[in-house]
Amino acid sequence: MKINNSVIAILLLFLLSVSCKEEVVIPKPKAMLRLEYPIPTEAQLETNNFVFNYNEQANPIIKNQNAVVLDYPKMKGSIFITYKKVDGNLKKLITDAERLSMEHMKKADNIEHRVFINEDNKVYGTYFQIIGDAASQSQFYVTDSIQNFVTGSVYFYTKPNYDSILPAADYLQNDMRAIMETLRWKN
Repeated sequence: MKINNSVIAILLLFLLSVSCKEEVVIPKPKAMLRLEYPIPTEAQLETNNFVFNYNEQANPIIKNQNAVVLDYPKMKGSIFITYKKVDGNLKKLITDAERLSMEHMKKADNIEHRVFINEDNKVYGTYFQIIGDAASQSQFYVTDSIQNFVTGSVYFYTKPNYDSILPAADYLQNDMRAIMETLRWKN
């Protein structure tokens, strides 16, 4: 069987035309990282002045009877809780706690606050949710207005990037609200 030069030329032209097509770039759809955290299981933590429930995912570190850290190593974050005795300085303690939350306004997009009242256990305070690239995503203070004052703050061990830490921040904010809701004074 004899192959004609024109058949070879046509075959080569066909192969060249098929192989030299411009590649079409198809953009990939945006993907979101799905972070899932376990449903909280509560345990109780007791100090000399107050008791509260916390998420067992946290490692409680009692610095002293006035300072507790709930460390979440998997999320690279912590909730810092500090106790102060009220000694005629309630107004100053509240002002300092609110000022600390408002200092994050420089970097935050918004700060939402919610008043917290638990009349049965005499626990009153405010919860601050900080939206944006601030160092802390939420803070709170509670008091009995007579003897006890507790503040709490969430901090992550990474540079704040609100979009990246949002799932972890939401999880810790829920834990922080649970602390406020279960807090009881011992005296």
